[in-house]
Amino acid sequence: MGTFNVRFEPIGEEIECGEDETILDAAFRSGLNLVHGCREGRCSACKAFVLDEGWIYLKKYSSFALSDQEEEGGYTLLCRAVPESDVTIELLNYDPDHYRLEHAITDGVGRVVDVEALTHDIRRLELQIESPQGFGFLPGQFVDIWIPGTEQRRSFSMANLPSDGRLEFIIKQYPGGRFGAMLDEGLTVGDSVKFTGPYGTCYLRDTGGSRSALLIAGGSGMAPILSLLRQMSEDGQGRTVSVFYGGRARRDLFYTELVQSLGKRIEQFEFIQVVSDESDSDGDDVRYGFVHDAVDQWIETSGFRLDACDVYMAGPPPMVDAVNDVLTLRHQVEQNRIFVDKFTSTGPEESADSDSVSSL
Repeated sequence: MGTFNVRFEPIGEEIECGEDETILDAAFRSGLNLVHGCREGRCSACKAFVLDEGWIYLKKYSSFALSDQEEEGGYTLLCRAVPESDVTIELLNYDPDHYRLEHAITDGVGRVVDVEALTHDIRRLELQIESPQGFGFLPGQFVDIWIPGTEQRRSFSMANLPSDGRLEFIIKQYPGGRFGAMLDEGLTVGDSVKFTGPYGTCYLRDTGGSRSALLIAGGSGMAPILSLLRQMSEDGQGRTVSVFYGGRARRDLFYTELVQSLGKRIEQFEFIQVVSDESDSDGDDVRYGFVHDAVDQWIETSGFRLDACDVYMAGPPPMVDAVNDVLTLRHQVEQNRIFVDKFTSTGPEESADSDSVSSL
């Protein structure tokens, strides 16, 4: 099989890519962890620009991720792009200090230890890692879980820390979701589950604890945020950390006591829960409205220093996009200090399980 040279600017890295291999997969194989998300042409996280006259073939993708006008103008999606000649790519989203893989992407097998209902439509799945030995990941990353008996896979973020030989997931059940449905009937303790990973770029950048952190989650987006919070709590640094979690109603809220207990080990900590159902408005322990409005109001009144802050967000795209606009447009937070994990669902031609989609 022939290969082509792919050069990435402005980082100055060059790799070889097989003639039937996507540029993103070749980057993974070469030890690069370029900004990516769904890896299926649906989220636009890996959008890039073709700098020279190289030829690229694009596998099937969504026009929501890349419009015809963008494609004609030279933009591409690295997860769908297969080179047909040597080519130079300009990366639009990249982290100059963290574009190499910390842990090699590999196949693994886990054994089901527990399946637990956290809310009416969110389940906790725990796997004991059987192979490979010493499988590692960064808090905030995700793996692909292979649906038993099929060649399909779904992406889910880990909620635990990587040091205990387990993988813990928080999974939202969608109507028609093949894997989500198996968590109530199908998967049982002792079953074997295959996974591939780790993927993702929404992991803790400031491991020294010198910067404050704003963590924002909705739905099953609690998983990577909880993993990050567990790391911050374990580090024992003098951080300032604020956590927002949003749901539609009180019945969607969970892990309140766990989050608060982790916060006790952080020097300055607050946990704010937000629900959008006005009919569920009794009590004063939650705020009512949308998460982006709650974040906006809190910034205006809290005195939180955004200039010394990193933001980590995970949840449904409408929430993530709305909060991102509040932060960047209203409060001038630099985009390169916002790390995102968008949770989308698969396309209508597939069963609608939740996918983890990471981007800067």
